[in-house]
Amino acid sequence: MPFYRHVGEVPRKRHTQFRQPDGRLYAEELMGQEGFSADSSLLYHRHSPTAIVAAEEYNPPTVTCTPNLPLKPRHLRTHQLDAAGADPVLGRRYLLGNDDVRIAYVLADQPSPLFRDATGDHCLYVESGALRVESTFGPLDAVAGDYVIIPTSTIHRLVPTGTEPVRLLAVEAAGHIGPPKRYLSAHGQFLEHSPYCERDVRGPDTPLLVDGEDVEVLVRHRRGWTRYVYANHPFDVVGWDGHLYPWAFSIHDFEPITGRIHQPPPVHQTFQGPNFVICSFVPRKVDYHPDAIPVPYNHHNVDSDEVLFYTGGNYEARRGSGIGQGSISLHPSGFTHGPQPGAAEQSIGVDYFDELAVMVDTFRPLELCDAAAACEDDAYAWTWARRG
Repeated sequence: MPFYRHVGEVPRKRHTQFRQPDGRLYAEELMGQEGFSADSSLLYHRHSPTAIVAAEEYNPPTVTCTPNLPLKPRHLRTHQLDAAGADPVLGRRYLLGNDDVRIAYVLADQPSPLFRDATGDHCLYVESGALRVESTFGPLDAVAGDYVIIPTSTIHRLVPTGTEPVRLLAVEAAGHIGPPKRYLSAHGQFLEHSPYCERDVRGPDTPLLVDGEDVEVLVRHRRGWTRYVYANHPFDVVGWDGHLYPWAFSIHDFEPITGRIHQPPPVHQTFQGPNFVICSFVPRKVDYHPDAIPVPYNHHNVDSDEVLFYTGGNYEARRGSGIGQGSISLHPSGFTHGPQPGAAEQSIGVDYFDELAVMVDTFRPLELCDAAAACEDDAYAWTWARRG
């Protein structure tokens, strides 16, 4: 993250003696990106973070993905995937993916196992319900509308905390996710034209101390999965400081950028990842030129596949297409897409859109995973051709 955070107890100088009440040294763990050349945090453990007593290969649920053939727009109804007894990590149903990013959905009512993804950052969007992210950095609570960014290799578990199950859209990167660089100064401060700023960002503010021995942690790495058994519970950090940690940001704090005529999707950008971006479409005043057409024009993004997750309100451009709460649309490169028939005319004179959606644009083609076939609306591709 672009600003410094200090939680719990740390010594005044880094890499100096910091002792526990019984005289033993706390164990330092420097967690950093790009080999000591980018953001990092320094954590102080009661026990050694390297002490494992067992390791074995772990075989997670298999996921099969196939090319989007024949090439066509897709509509996925994620709420058709609902199943009881799922956890927010192993219960994810993978919908779309490529070598840069995986997109999954889950309805979860059980805590996840302890998990570390060593392949990339996660961006979780809470569609409904409530969730606590427990990690070596401390607890972080999230509610409907929150994005949560979990850095690569953070040991964490996800715990539903509300009276109802939590619905999550998970965007898993093969790299790091952060704010768009154009919104940050050379020193990492949000600039004045950014649609959100440091005041909108939440991070852990207290340590999370858990006692335990022989604790299992599932690790996804570049060659598969491993189940470690740690000698002591990894949630034993008494303090940490730095610029790298899980953080949350509410979509309701995103300040929309508007104009006299229709603004292109980059004004909605919220995060960037390796070869993809994440955007937020929020309730907003729309185009105020007297002859403006508020809905998008037909467009063909020749370098990207466009994914939209519809999570509230009415998405004006998709009226009459079957899109509803929890829907995901995929408009691939190679297909020109735009508003549904009649939507442009109907939007003229409208001055406000009450819509909420999360967009993921990828710059390499997305494949369809198993769960996509289980919830696809096969009629969607032909809705632009309706007559009458």
